[in-house]
Amino acid sequence: MKTLTIAVIAGDGVGLEVVPQAKRVLEHAAHKHDLSFAFQDFDWGASHFFRWGKMMPSGALDLLQPCDAILLGAVGHPDIPDHTTLNGLLLPIRRAFDQYANVRPAYLYPGVKSPLAGREGGQIDMVVVRENTEGEYAQVGGFVYMAQPEEVAIQTAVFTRRGVERIVRYAFELAVKRGKKMRVASITKSNAQGYSMALWDRTFNEVAIEFPGIETESLLVDAAAMNFIRRPESFDVVVASNLFGDILSDISAIVVGSMGLAASANLDPSRRFPSMFEPVHGSAPDIAGRGVVNPLAAILSAAMMLEHLEQPAAARDVEQAVAAVLAEGQVRTPDLGGANSTQEVTDAVLSKMA
Repeated sequence: MKTLTIAVIAGDGVGLEVVPQAKRVLEHAAHKHDLSFAFQDFDWGASHFFRWGKMMPSGALDLLQPCDAILLGAVGHPDIPDHTTLNGLLLPIRRAFDQYANVRPAYLYPGVKSPLAGREGGQIDMVVVRENTEGEYAQVGGFVYMAQPEEVAIQTAVFTRRGVERIVRYAFELAVKRGKKMRVASITKSNAQGYSMALWDRTFNEVAIEFPGIETESLLVDAAAMNFIRRPESFDVVVASNLFGDILSDISAIVVGSMGLAASANLDPSRRFPSMFEPVHGSAPDIAGRGVVNPLAAILSAAMMLEHLEQPAAARDVEQAVAAVLAEGQVRTPDLGGANSTQEVTDAVLSKMA
């Protein structure tokens, strides 16, 4: 029996509710597929910040590095600035473990209603691949005359040839692996950002030559946002910078029904370091503690983790169980128009895996 060590950071808000449900599903999958999980739980996040003044302790990365993967719930609290929570936990993990590929699938499941008219289950099926370690989130810059009337803030985006090339190549390889529409769309704003985005465009075109069987499209980010609404079914794999990928992936999640279905992976494709898997919905303080948050994004993130850990049969079981629950439409949380609890939805998924 293979044992996988999983670092678990439930974090804040609804993360504390969805992570236990994802762990239930993982344990059930392990029982069926001759696996075992050694979960290492870390109570980092807002509560740690309120007690110690930082989101995670010194040496946190050393504790995470030996693990096979990281399962994250959510990070964020209304009483802590977002830049503090983000730079205190999530971004340091992504950078330290070179998790340069942020992968966010968006699939319109049969049984789920899109807010876009005329779209049926299966018609929207895209993946947003977001560069995850540099770009607009590089945190290069600073303040001059801080807190004075003449204060100046400088924020510098950093684009490297290496960083752009490897994320673009990952996107093309993913399109080949998916074997669906065989398309890659590159998103920039090179008409206005004539250095960083021009580098991106040149690199994309050069990598595309190596994949002659893949259809390509280059869009400005404003046109891409429009087309995610106007023709989402035309997209397959979308590759974008840190900022643009972040924004567009939220649009893709909404057009397939709910942020409560939005799973994601922060991958180190080289597997030198552990990769991290998390639902996209955030800590959602407005509904935290009520037991109504949708656990499916966390469960689907756990399925992505199983796939990355080379357990495809277990991953497929979880994905098929989620799809079956959604197709029946009998058990669902309020974000999908239902009245069931977080645990009841997870119970339904587990019953489909029996």
